[in-house]
Amino acid sequence: MQVPHCAQASPYEIDVEAGKSYYWCTCGLSEKQPFCDGAHKGSGMKSQCFTAEASGKVWLCGCKATKNPPFCDGSHSDLGD
Repeated sequence: MQVPHCAQASPYEIDVEAGKSYYWCTCGLSEKQPFCDGAHKGSGMKSQCFTAEASGKVWLCGCKATKNPPFCDGSHSDLGD
């Protein structure tokens, strides 16, 4: 399995709309972080679709190490410098 690139060692604060689908970048290579732009092609990885349950702010993982994708779970705190 491919190891994702850490796009940033902190979460992305994003405003979402209830019922709208979003595609979170899992590979860390997208130039449209935290969303997928297709940069994963050929890597064996794929984006992760999620539908917002409510409108408001969410914090999406930037380090790509979360155990609760696509949401930040604080895993970036355990990354080395």
